[in-house]
Amino acid sequence: MSEAVHSRRPATRHFVGLALLALLVFLLGWGVGLLWYIRLIDAVAPPGPPADGIVALTGGADRVDTALQLLAKGQAPRLLLSGIGGGAQLPELDDRAGVDAARLAERITLGRGAQSTRGNAVETATWVRRQGIHSLIVVTAAYHMPRAMLELRRELPDTELYPVPVRPSGYTGWRRLRLLAVEFTKFLGAEAGLSFLVPEHRRR
Repeated sequence: MSEAVHSRRPATRHFVGLALLALLVFLLGWGVGLLWYIRLIDAVAPPGPPADGIVALTGGADRVDTALQLLAKGQAPRLLLSGIGGGAQLPELDDRAGVDAARLAERITLGRGAQSTRGNAVETATWVRRQGIHSLIVVTAAYHMPRAMLELRRELPDTELYPVPVRPSGYTGWRRLRLLAVEFTKFLGAEAGLSFLVPEHRRR
C-alpha cells in the first residue's frame, strides 16, 4: 500500500502544478485584457452623425440627461429610455438635463421591461423594428459601452450604431479600478454567451 501511496504523490503534485500554471496564465491573460479594456473605454469617441433614433440604457442620471439633450438638439427624432424602473415618469427625469421633457414627450418612449444589458438590447430591438429605425445613437456609461454594443449588435446586426459614452463623476482610484474589473468580467461573460442565462425582462 505504501508503494501505491508514493506513486500517487508525484501524480498529485504534477496535477497541482498544472492547475497553478493554468491559474497563473488565466490571471495574466485577464490582467492584460483589463488593461486593453481600460484603454478602450478611455479613448475619446468622435461625435456621431444624426440618426433615426436614440436609446439611453438607464442606470445613471447622466445617461438620461445626455440622451434628452441630444434629442432636444435634433440629433434624432425619437428616444427610447430603456430600463426605466418602477413608476418613474418623464417629469422626474428631466430635472438635471436643462430640457423641457414635456415638450418632447411625444417623441420619448419609456421602456420599463429590461433588467439587464441583454434585456436592454432585446427591448431596444423591439422598439427599433416598430419605429423603422436604421441608425441608432447609443447612450450609456463609458465603462458599460463595450458590453452594451456587443449585446445590441447581436440583436440589431443591420442597424448602424453610434456610441455616445457618458463618463460619470465620482469613480476614481481604487473604486474606479474595482468597477472596471467587474465590468470587464461581465463583458467576457457576455462575449462567451453567458448573458443568455440572465432574464431579459422585468417581471410585471
